[in-house]
Amino acid sequence: MPHSFTLSETLPADGDQIPELYAAAFPQEDLVALVEALLPGPAVLSLSARTGARLIGHVLFTRGRLEGATDTVALLGPLAVHPEHQRQVIGKALIAEGLARLKAEGVTEVLVLGDPAYYSRSGFRPASRVMPPYPLPAEWAEAWQWLRLDGGEDDLAGRLLLPEAWMRAELWS
Repeated sequence: MPHSFTLSETLPADGDQIPELYAAAFPQEDLVALVEALLPGPAVLSLSARTGARLIGHVLFTRGRLEGATDTVALLGPLAVHPEHQRQVIGKALIAEGLARLKAEGVTEVLVLGDPAYYSRSGFRPASRVMPPYPLPAEWAEAWQWLRLDGGEDDLAGRLLLPEAWMRAELWS
C-alpha cells in the first residue's frame, strides 16, 4: 500500500540520510561519492521524497550544455528510492517534479542512462544522438535516452559537457 510522501528540494538535514538511501537502493554500486561531489554544485537540482523526517527517495539533475551549442541540457541521475518504498510512484514523482522545474527554467532536453522500460514511462526515448562524456558499451545504446522539454520533436546532437564529478570514464562503462 503506498504511503503518503512529500517532495521538495533536498534539505541540509537530508545529507545524513543520503548515503544509507543509496546503499539500500543500490547495494552493488557505490554512488554516494558521486552524489556527495555533485550536491554542493550550483549546476545541480536535488530533490528529495520524505515520509515525515525519513528520506525515502532522492534524485539529481545536473545541468550541462552541448559542445558548440547554446541549449541548456540536464542529465537525470542518480535516482534512488528506498527498497521498502519502490513501485509506489515515488521515483516517477521525483522525475516529474524535476522535469517540470527544469522546463520552467528553460532547459531544452534531459538525458538519462538507465533502464528503458522504466524511463520510457516518463516519456524518455532511446538512443540519444547526444554523445556522453565517454563512449558507452554497445549494449547500453538503448539505455542512453532523451526527452525534449521545449516541445521539439528531434533529439539534439553534440557532445555533452558536464561538471567535473561526471567526467570519470568508469561512470560511463
